[in-house]
Amino acid sequence: MSKIDELIAELCPDGVEFKELGELLDYEQPGKYIVESTDYSDEHSTPVLTAGQSFILGYTNEEHGIYEASPESPVIIFDDFTTSFHWVDFNFKVKSSAMKMLCPKSGAPVDFRFVYFAMRCVNYSPTDHARHWISQYSKFTIPVPPIEVQHAIVGMLDSFTELEAELEAELEARQKQYNHYRNRLLQFDESRGCKWVPFGEVGVNCDSKRKPVTKSVRQAGTVPYYGASGIVDYVQDYIFDDDYLLVSEDGANLLARSTPIAFSISGKTWVNNHAHVIKYDDYATRRFIEFYLNSIDIQSYVSGGAQPKLNKANLNKIPLPLPPLPERQRVVEVLDKFDRLTTDINEGLPAEINARRKQYEYYRNKLLSFPELAHA
Repeated sequence: MSKIDELIAELCPDGVEFKELGELLDYEQPGKYIVESTDYSDEHSTPVLTAGQSFILGYTNEEHGIYEASPESPVIIFDDFTTSFHWVDFNFKVKSSAMKMLCPKSGAPVDFRFVYFAMRCVNYSPTDHARHWISQYSKFTIPVPPIEVQHAIVGMLDSFTELEAELEAELEARQKQYNHYRNRLLQFDESRGCKWVPFGEVGVNCDSKRKPVTKSVRQAGTVPYYGASGIVDYVQDYIFDDDYLLVSEDGANLLARSTPIAFSISGKTWVNNHAHVIKYDDYATRRFIEFYLNSIDIQSYVSGGAQPKLNKANLNKIPLPLPPLPERQRVVEVLDKFDRLTTDINEGLPAEINARRKQYEYYRNKLLSFPELAHA
């Protein structure tokens, strides 16, 4: 029997009380902490936060209206519309008013970190664009075992999150190493037998076969339906059945580059008119060009303002290094190995991080499952 089991058997063998989050937590509106300027810079020191997935939007040099949080005085930032939330233990400013700062009520019988973990077990997805803390979320109940049990559970779950953070830091270092070697391997000159050719002279453009289908008339199935940044849906039919390279034709990601602009597809697929479709004679050439496009700045070939676009004519102008096929094969073999170790969810660190995350979620849900104490 573990220490936690022993504590439960001793202190709450018959169950625990359940309390509404609103009974345990106070909230504060973010008005006085909203950043005045979005002129962010990594040279500034105060992070600007959102409770959504992005979390840190940038850094500001504003000195007033800073929320003072610390490891001794943390806070949960809560998105009132999406119900996404984050644990924060450092000073910050916020981007918008669509947030609440949550802290434990004075005298509440809880370990604040325990409440945070318990909130992670709340199964709720908003369906309307409304503020949810007061109307709905604060009314959800969580188990409140004796404080000794809470501390023990927090200690175990924190050990999982610390290990995951260490693995993610190592993965980030590996990704930087990968980018360094990728850039070195993709630097070519004539001494390596390399010739430079326009993109349009290598491969066959298959854009004319693309066919967009609006979501309302798509027939659900198992065939991947691709757009500018990857799979956007699954449909019944297909228009391609081979290996191709897709290159984003439009979208903000052409400039932001938060995801690859070039990616390979194989087998039965459907592609809409937001991605160029290119066919190559061999795997090494296709993959080599995919790596190269994802490593270079293409801004000068992108047109449009609010809707960036890489049209076919400009895509065809991009100069490509084309070393002899054996050299392409060698480069691709090395980069494929790095890529699997840094991005493949089934291999290397990504696989280990995924396994640890699942392990954490399993134990979190198990540790936070308590029978409710029966009232006389």
